[in-house]
Amino acid sequence: MRILVLSRSSTLYSTTRIVLAARARGHEVEVADPLQFQLCVKRGRPEMYRTSAGIPRYDVVVPRIGASITSYGLAVVRHFEMMGVPCLNGAVAIARSRDKLRALQLLTRKDIDVPVTVCARSPKDMDMMLELVGGTPVIVKLQQGTQGIGVMIAETRQAVSSLLETLWGMGQDIIVQQYIAEAKGRDVRAFVVGNRVVAAMRRSAKAGEFRSNLHRGGEGQRVHLNDEYKRAAVAATKVMGLEVAGVDMLESSTGPKILEINSSPGLEGIERSTSVDVADKIIARAERYVERRGQRATDAVIDAERRARRLQSSVTPSGSSRGPAASDRSRSR
Repeated sequence: MRILVLSRSSTLYSTTRIVLAARARGHEVEVADPLQFQLCVKRGRPEMYRTSAGIPRYDVVVPRIGASITSYGLAVVRHFEMMGVPCLNGAVAIARSRDKLRALQLLTRKDIDVPVTVCARSPKDMDMMLELVGGTPVIVKLQQGTQGIGVMIAETRQAVSSLLETLWGMGQDIIVQQYIAEAKGRDVRAFVVGNRVVAAMRRSAKAGEFRSNLHRGGEGQRVHLNDEYKRAAVAATKVMGLEVAGVDMLESSTGPKILEINSSPGLEGIERSTSVDVADKIIARAERYVERRGQRATDAVIDAERRARRLQSSVTPSGSSRGPAASDRSRSR
């Protein structure tokens, strides 16, 4: 296969690992910055260029769209989809996962447990927000953000008020979320590829920090999830429509609570913590994804041919119907 990895840099750990895994499985692979592409829309014929030249035909695209280029990155992924190129994580699925509130709305509609979350836009709603999430402390999050950026804890009502006033004043959309005390600064990252969890780690925040993200100094340790947690991670990934995802869950007294789903999860922490070759799992999934898409296309062609044969068999060489009325007319002659 000819694989394109959409990534801002070919030297990033995750990008490098995916490239090496693809080559190890005998594929041709290329890395390109989404910002290098020019998108052209013509009547019935979308086109794409890169540095004023056309692009080759790719068998599959593996998007690694960073949060800083979400808008244009999604436009590039959509364009590939319009051109009929399979993308291992489509634009709609990526967009769903990037909007924290939208993701939680979709999850709760499917009865998947999440921390109690409230979104409002007026200071007069603050008391009601705090009551709904069980009082302070609370977690305050920007609706867009990754790697723990834009995630804050507010220990008192005054702290909540100050945070909301500042963020709303900057035009930011935020959510206020229930604080799960029993999690104790820990969460679980389940790496889902296809329909199964291929690796999982428990992340613990460093001293003095409540965010367990590895980019914030947290530590990861391999963990074997029970079936309840595996089912929750896979179900959340399916709801988003993703093929590859990092699902972050809290271990609460009532079971797993989904925090968020990452459509471009980093590989460094999970591979080093678990010794699982996650990059190879991703490429293996890309192979099956393309094969399955090709089979669907083949099935569609076969079905169309069968319909054509059935239609042809119902018509005589002269073009008259072979139906009962035609047979009666033939006998009357």
